[in-house]
Amino acid sequence: MAFIAAHGGDVGKREISRHFGLDGSDRIILKSLLRELADEGLIGRKRNKLHLPGALPAVVMAEVVERDEDGELIAQPIDWDTEEHGEAPRILVRLARRGRVAGPAPTLGDRVLLKTEEMPEADGRIRHNGQVLKLIEKARALTLGIFRRDAQGGGGRLIPVDKRNMGRELAIPADFAGDAEDGDLVSVEVVRHHAYGLPTAKVKERLGSVATEKAISLIAIHAHGIPSVFRREALAEAEAARPATLAGRHETREDWRDLPLVTIDPPDAKDHDDAVHAVPDLDPDNEGGFILTVAIADVAAYVRPGSALDREALVRGNSVYFPDRVVPMLPERISNDLCSLRPLEDRPALAVRMVVGANGRKKRHSFHRIMMRSAAKLAYAQAQAAIDGRPDDTTTPLLDDVLRPLWAAYGAVKKARDARSPLELDLPERKILLKPDGTVDKVIVPERLDAHKLIEEFMILANVAAAETLEEKRTPLVYRVHDQPSLEKMSGLREFLQTLDIKLPKSETVRPAQFNDILARVVGSELAPLVNQVILRSQAQAEYAQENYGHFGLHLRRYAHFTSPIRRYADLIVHRGLVRALGLGHDGLPETTTPEQLAEIAARISASERRAMAAERETIDRLIAHHMAQQLGATFKGRIAGVTKVGLFVALDDTGADGFIPAVTLGQDYYRFDEARHALIGERTGEMHRLGDRVEVKLVEAAPVAGALRFELISEGQFVMDGRRGPRGPGRNRFSRSAERSRPVGRGKRR
Repeated sequence: MAFIAAHGGDVGKREISRHFGLDGSDRIILKSLLRELADEGLIGRKRNKLHLPGALPAVVMAEVVERDEDGELIAQPIDWDTEEHGEAPRILVRLARRGRVAGPAPTLGDRVLLKTEEMPEADGRIRHNGQVLKLIEKARALTLGIFRRDAQGGGGRLIPVDKRNMGRELAIPADFAGDAEDGDLVSVEVVRHHAYGLPTAKVKERLGSVATEKAISLIAIHAHGIPSVFRREALAEAEAARPATLAGRHETREDWRDLPLVTIDPPDAKDHDDAVHAVPDLDPDNEGGFILTVAIADVAAYVRPGSALDREALVRGNSVYFPDRVVPMLPERISNDLCSLRPLEDRPALAVRMVVGANGRKKRHSFHRIMMRSAAKLAYAQAQAAIDGRPDDTTTPLLDDVLRPLWAAYGAVKKARDARSPLELDLPERKILLKPDGTVDKVIVPERLDAHKLIEEFMILANVAAAETLEEKRTPLVYRVHDQPSLEKMSGLREFLQTLDIKLPKSETVRPAQFNDILARVVGSELAPLVNQVILRSQAQAEYAQENYGHFGLHLRRYAHFTSPIRRYADLIVHRGLVRALGLGHDGLPETTTPEQLAEIAARISASERRAMAAERETIDRLIAHHMAQQLGATFKGRIAGVTKVGLFVALDDTGADGFIPAVTLGQDYYRFDEARHALIGERTGEMHRLGDRVEVKLVEAAPVAGALRFELISEGQFVMDGRRGPRGPGRNRFSRSAERSRPVGRGKRR
């Protein structure tokens, strides 16, 4: 284990055998020993290499959290799963040689990209060193919140937007308020703390009004530091760009304008970056097969490496989608105009032509740099309606020659997908529909159509083809990777499933099909939402990486994002790699690009993706909290979506809104957290509240600015009897909910 730790996880059985001089029967013993260590969770496997669980990657995004007693900076990784790996490791920050770090030296609170190294100490402990590759973000010593002016005029108070600071208001005197108006989103600096009363703060910047829900996304944009205003030089480059031609300065294109490619997108989509086409393969050796074409907007033709647009796109990493607005990765001149595959307009594209058999398996593929002309812009429901016998004026002329061949090809591709058996979680996604004034109209669960699945499967095929081509040409790329669940999470999942009398066999290798078999057993039952949620929580998080260790969820050995370069920087890197590898122009990935540079880019865009997801989720929470703030006292039906030591999280059926029920309000009992069951269980009554349980709750508090709701539980839980779960048994003492609410506040001190 010390040898594995000393080599940073880049070691396998061959390296161990060579180091310890093993051969013959010794290797058989080694294999058995490694299996035992893995079963005990003492080592893990990734890409056929061994590592210690919780080991740091070679390049990590970290935050400088403190100085040690010698004045050295200490950092901790930003993306660290404490449930899986325990406490985040402390990294001693080492500055690179002069001239190697972009920008000023890091200080407390800064975010930095570190190249890590494990240094075993004499006492067996591991010390982590981290060399600064780049300073990503300076510390934010400011607090974000909504300014509320006092009724008497003059000063006011700041209501923080962070859930963690709920109830911690700040006083803003009149001479510290600046030009802030009531309802403005402002950033403030705390200037004084008092022994009694509220801390005093000073407005540093007025960020805009959030007097209406239509501007609620402003909070998330500023709270997460999402760049929302393009730099002047990037806008100038975008405006100066001219439409690509068949024979441009940097590339020569094939003329595919007669091929009736169509785009199929959501009805409210403003940019259209992918188009599809299918036709039966007339080759007698591929009877029943198809030729599929996926064409993707050629963003690389306009966003050149090292340009102002390129630097801006890398800083943003991806587009961010809110219910009321989009913060794009690229200016509208590029994303909504020059690179949007509008119908009947010439557009440059990078296309992949794939030949698939009757069983849906890809036989071969080729990439082409083309000029295309979309035959039509279709919405998912519109295309589906045409196939279902309800064509309209747009789809009628496309039905026989374009749409039906697409659906026939999807039927073949679906066979290969089913045989591959990717992870099939049933987790409906909700969508918020807004009124014209920006307030919430309703929350819906869009129907999942074959049209959605068709586009999804064609895009997956194209992504796989891109990764295969770049590997074959030995061109560096950024992979989209998804690791298999860790041993610890698998052990926890196995314990939980045992409480449901579902067996998950122990195995060295885990496949998505094992999870699918479990999901199939509970489909349609009341346990289905619970099992889907727990299996989801056992999964690792997908990310971008320069090294490939496969995509577990899709059950693919190699996978790269190719199909959305308008909104994801990873796809732009892949496009440039293909241009370079296949000699399709002079604007491809620079020959000087190193694996280390791509590892840095992968770390940055993975962090940007997580930032966008958090901002989008928080905005939805705030919108729904605003919507429900007028319904205090109302009752709702929902399902327990999370269980912790301190309480329950409940998701409502109608809106999907999340709210919290503190454990101390559950009843006159002491509730213990049962990690294996994902439940809170009363010590005396045996009442159990478990993840996935149906509940009825009352809304007792709403904090729209923080996007937080607090509920009171009305319905009863299930009762544990002799280790089993069932209704309340005879003679069990049950306290009324009204009595619970009148008990002394100090009742929860035992916790």
